[in-house]
Amino acid sequence: MDYTRIITQRIESHIETANATLSDRYLLEKTAHITGLLVDCYRAGNKLYICGNGGSAADAQHIAAELSGKFYIDRSSLFAEAMHVNTSYMTAVANDYGFDYVYERIIDGQGRAGDVLIGLSTSGNSANILRAVNKANEKGMVTIGLTGKQGGQLLKTVQHNICVPSDDTPRIQEIHILLMHIVCELVESALFSKK
Repeated sequence: MDYTRIITQRIESHIETANATLSDRYLLEKTAHITGLLVDCYRAGNKLYICGNGGSAADAQHIAAELSGKFYIDRSSLFAEAMHVNTSYMTAVANDYGFDYVYERIIDGQGRAGDVLIGLSTSGNSANILRAVNKANEKGMVTIGLTGKQGGQLLKTVQHNICVPSDDTPRIQEIHILLMHIVCELVESALFSKK
């Protein structure tokens, strides 16, 4: 097997997806709009909840860490919760109710009008993400989806969506974290920069 050739192809595929993202003016404007929604959320004293499965759960945790810790600026913490990190809760609800309910029940118990829910799903069809978004919509929360090109059911369920122009799960997740790194930087700068 020619590992170098495969590595080269994957990097080229990443660059191709990044270039497609860069040339999609609507996607960039949507990302800017979502940045503004998060700034407004925090200025109003509201909270951010983030959910995903597998690699998208890891991305949810990564995003939450950037906001609750710091990105570039030494500053106060922002409330950003990756909803899967309480394993006792997750396993209890998955066992008692089913995995489709693990995120919905957190939103039902903790979510408030004005809070933001970000759901990451490369397919846009993850049942537990969809249930959480539906519950968040009922509660008057702001709902945001990060998906792949097709958007799936999430595209029809969230109020705001970023559809990465790819059908390849690793490339989608790479662009999700790229865009959310930029969003974290801009949110932090808007709230804490002295300039």
